[in-house]
Amino acid sequence: MSSEERKVLAGTLAGTTIEWYDFFIYAQAAGLVLAPLFLAPVSEDSPGLATVISLATIGISFLFRPLGAIVAGRFGDRLGRKKMLVFTLVLMGAATALIGLLPTYEQIGVAAPALLVLLRVLQGFSAGGEWGGAALMSVEHAPVGRRGFFGAYPQIGVPIGMILATGVLWVLSTVTTPEQFQSWGWRIPFLLSVVLIVIGYLIRRAVEESPVFKEMRLRRKESSAPLRDLFRSNTKEVVLTALIFVANNAAGYLLIAFFIAYATGALEMPRESVLLATTLASFGWLVFTMYGGALSDRIGRVRTFQIGYALVFVWMIPLFLLIDSRNIWLYGFALFLLTIGLGLSYGPMSAMYAEMFPVAVRYSGVSIGYALGAILGGAFAPMIAQLLLESTGWSGSVGLYIMALCLVSFAAVTVAGETRGNDLRVAEAHDQYLREHPEAADELGRRT
Repeated sequence: MSSEERKVLAGTLAGTTIEWYDFFIYAQAAGLVLAPLFLAPVSEDSPGLATVISLATIGISFLFRPLGAIVAGRFGDRLGRKKMLVFTLVLMGAATALIGLLPTYEQIGVAAPALLVLLRVLQGFSAGGEWGGAALMSVEHAPVGRRGFFGAYPQIGVPIGMILATGVLWVLSTVTTPEQFQSWGWRIPFLLSVVLIVIGYLIRRAVEESPVFKEMRLRRKESSAPLRDLFRSNTKEVVLTALIFVANNAAGYLLIAFFIAYATGALEMPRESVLLATTLASFGWLVFTMYGGALSDRIGRVRTFQIGYALVFVWMIPLFLLIDSRNIWLYGFALFLLTIGLGLSYGPMSAMYAEMFPVAVRYSGVSIGYALGAILGGAFAPMIAQLLLESTGWSGSVGLYIMALCLVSFAAVTVAGETRGNDLRVAEAHDQYLREHPEAADELGRRT
């Protein structure tokens, strides 16, 4: 692996880790403390409804992901992947830090939840453009036989962000009293985002632009209207990428937000123990996501996805039986086994999505498909899970909901077909490009 490849992988990993730390801090705080702080009147009258509304604010940001994907996709396909990655990183960090400074409902009334939603919208806009750029930077720098492995690096930013977010909340819950955590302790993880953003910015600034994008620009093959061209020729691919993602994203957001709220609320398990168990289980998500990317280089993207979704499907009902035992060891074990299927159905995603779209609309295609999948999958999954739980009184109903989504995603990835080895270049311009730029011949030839 060359020095530049290592810098690219470090840049995509650092950026996505920080972006998702920011995103997950909110998701977990929504289940733990935001309802009584920002929805005080509702929380006093109906704590369950306040929790539902608080979890719904997680989903609001997802509605703005497609807008972020459209904007970042348009400029990412025209100006480059690197510039948009730096922009989305800074925007996400600023919104997160400001949440940590927000006054509560008791201090400024209805303006508090309104400002909270506004900052959450900015988080969603940023997240909509982040993933596509990071995925393409890693995959377009990769040797053709290792795209799955390289593409897994931005993917593992999700579980690492989850580990950091949950770990920080666990530390604060341990070293503060419940009253201190409710009063000011919850703000610290949001404010820590400023330090992480500076680190991520410096790393990303040092990364070279994607060689595939450089080739496209030199050959003047970029689209003048990526969004119009995308839906004129690749609507099917956009729909399939969205449907492939829905089950993974929904199950992932149960791990991120719902299980913590359910275990500490309905099951009355200790917050510190639940956060620690979730943090430790997230290491499984990291390992199996990395393995899923590498495995897809050997057995194919479709087969790896299918195995992952089959594992999530069969584990759903046993998962809730173990969680409902109120035993913290069984809780952690249940979540860890869930991460096997989550990892295998997430690791190959960067490579497969990049291989599904032509270079001129690739950033737009992967970003919009991913954003739509997030709306259909994880956006309101914690809220839907809470509503199912309250209406049926049976936690297994949440498992059936995820199982239905697994069938949808399994069918979509099967219809999409195998993409491993598809050409990522501007193929018709490649030979002339190498003749005009002989210094790039070895590098581009080896990578693509």
